[in-house]
Order: sequence, then structure tokens, then C-alpha cells
Amino acid sequence: MDASPAAVSGPVDAAGTVAGRVLAGPARLGPVRLLAVDGPAGSGKTTFAARVADAVRTAGARATVLGLDDLYDGWTGLDGTLWPRLRAQVLEPLRRGRAARYQRYDWAAGHLAGWVDLDVPDVLVLEGCGSARRAVDALATLTVWVEADDDVRLARGLARDGAHERAHWLAWMALERAHFAREGTRGRADVRLDAFGMMTT
Repeated sequence: MDASPAAVSGPVDAAGTVAGRVLAGPARLGPVRLLAVDGPAGSGKTTFAARVADAVRTAGARATVLGLDDLYDGWTGLDGTLWPRLRAQVLEPLRRGRAARYQRYDWAAGHLAGWVDLDVPDVLVLEGCGSARRAVDALATLTVWVEADDDVRLARGLARDGAHERAHWLAWMALERAHFAREGTRGRADVRLDAFGMMTT
């Protein structure tokens, strides 16, 4: 990965810039270029990942977005079985040039449920807290860190999930702070953005 973060000027330009860098970079996950979009919950990762995937498709390549929300084992699932399952069910098959199949977490039911098929794309956009942990360094073409103030993130989360999830959100925010500190995620990112797609220092 690159030694230092790249400057980008805004959300649209950022998506196009990142898409271009990923497509120009080496495929390290077998035939697949892996882009990891990491950062704390509610920072704007999902929106940015979708914009990058659209830019990749506009350039004529196949892009798939995989959100880790589908793979966390609930509110305590940032670590634990997440990475072993992601590696075994998604990353290893793709590394071999084969279609993947992963088990999706059913948040309403509170357990792992149905299986989802994933064809081999040109670019896999892996989006979610923990997507750019150190274990992905040898596989990722590029990593992006997206951040926002805690109060902004919490407001976004509660607007999406409901005020009754406040305790879960606060507990998750503590888990992710510990995870990011341990992994050094922000400092290792190739590109760093704020909640509006602007470069941060």
C-alpha cells in the first residue's frame, strides 16, 4: 500500500480518484482488486463505498460492495469470528478466482441466517468497521479511512436504528475505539476522508 495518504478535493472527486487508483493498482486478492473502506460507524463509509463502486462501473469494470454489517455477529461482532468467517467464506475463494458464498447475519432474528452468493468482481469494495485491519494489508490494493465527529455519528446511527438502540451504539463506539487503536487503522490508511469526503490531516 502507499506510504502516505492522498489529498482529494470532495466527495465526487474523491470517489473518482479512489476508483482510478484502485483500477490502476495491482490485484492482490487473486484476480480481484480489494478496496477496504474503514472508519467508525456513522462516518459515511457506506455512501462513499457506493460512489466508488459507481465510478468503477462507469470506467467499465465490475464492482461489488460487501458491507460488513452483513457479517458482524451482532453488536459485539467487530472482532471474534468476523475475520475468520470473512477470510474463509469470501476472501479465500476470491483469491482462487472462484465465486464466494457467505452467511449473512439477521439483525432482527439475532443470529446468522441465509447464505449470499458473490461472483468474482474486478473490484471488491469491502466496507465497514474493521475492513482495513492489519490482516488485510497483503490483500488490499488500497485502504480508505472515513471519519466524523462522535456526536454526528451517534445522531446518524440513532436516526437510522432508532433511539432505543442508544446503549448498543455507545457500546459499539467503545469497541471500535479499542479496535482502531490496536490496529492503527487511521494511520495506516492510504486515503483519509472526513464525513463530507474532504481530506483530513
